[in-house]
This record gives sequence, structure tokens and C-alpha cells, in this order.
Amino acid sequence: MSFMKDISVYAVPLVFIAILSIGMYRNVRVYDQFAEGAKDGITTTVRIIPPLVGLMVAVAVFRASGALDLILFALRPVTNLLGIPPDALTLAFLRPVSGSASMALVSDIMKEHGPDSFTGRLACTMMGSTETIFYTLTVYFGAMGIKKIRYALGAALIADIAGMIASLLICRMLFGNP
Repeated sequence: MSFMKDISVYAVPLVFIAILSIGMYRNVRVYDQFAEGAKDGITTTVRIIPPLVGLMVAVAVFRASGALDLILFALRPVTNLLGIPPDALTLAFLRPVSGSASMALVSDIMKEHGPDSFTGRLACTMMGSTETIFYTLTVYFGAMGIKKIRYALGAALIADIAGMIASLLICRMLFGNP
């Protein structure tokens, strides 16, 4: 255990020293390269702010309008038949859109049901098996200026649905039916 602790304490300084050493060996002006990268980072940040604000506003409008509640109510007979907890279904809809909102929902699930409940375990498994698709596409594709995301979005949604289904099946196999 002491070896791993030593590695974690010295890892960042060693990487820093290695970068400086390699830069000096190759006659690279390391600080100038760092400043150039920082400038590019600021430019990228400014470029992705408008789509990010648009995404945040869309999420807020979707939640405040009651559309999510209406969808969940319409799907309740199917989810009851399949044995999917209502809170997990809410998470399934919220997770692809907002990481912070889904994290807040998981926190509420933990407070209400407990971490050892089927719903709590399923929520945690879903959080680890899925991604905030729309946020990720907005940030990364927006940073690169890519506008045609149709196929990437489709593949990401399929992967997310597979992660959610796998989470449900694995939790049922490991922890039993709710």
C-alpha cells in the first residue's frame, strides 16, 4: 500500500519534470508552447459557450414544462410490467441530457431508497454504464466545429440504451427482482 501511495504523491511532479526535460532535450520552448495551448483553450471555450447555454436552457425548459413527467406517466404501465422502478426510468431519460441533473437525482434516490436498495444499486449501475450524450456531443463536436452529428448521435443513443438495459439485467441477476 505504501508503494501505491508513494506513486500517487510523486506522479504529477515526475510527469512535470519529464515534460520539461524532454522539452529541453528537444530544444522546445516549453513555456511558449504552454501559453499557445492556453490561448487555444480559451478560444475553444468561447466557441462552445453558445451551444452549451442552448443545451442548458433546453434541459431547464424540458423539466419545467412537465414534459418529462408526462412521458414517465405514459410509460408507467410498461415499466410496472417490466419491473423497472419509476426513479430509474426518470434517470434513464435524464442521464443522456444532463450529468449534474442526473447526479442530483441519484443523490435523491440514495436518500429516499438507500444505497443497498435495488433502485439505488440500479441507479448507480446506470450512472456508470451510460454517458451524458448531448452534453458530450455539444462540447466536443462544438469545440471542433462539427455540425453533422447524426450518425454519432444515433450510435451514442444505441450505446446508452444498451447500457441501461445491461444495467437492469445485471442488477436483476446480482441482486434479484425488486
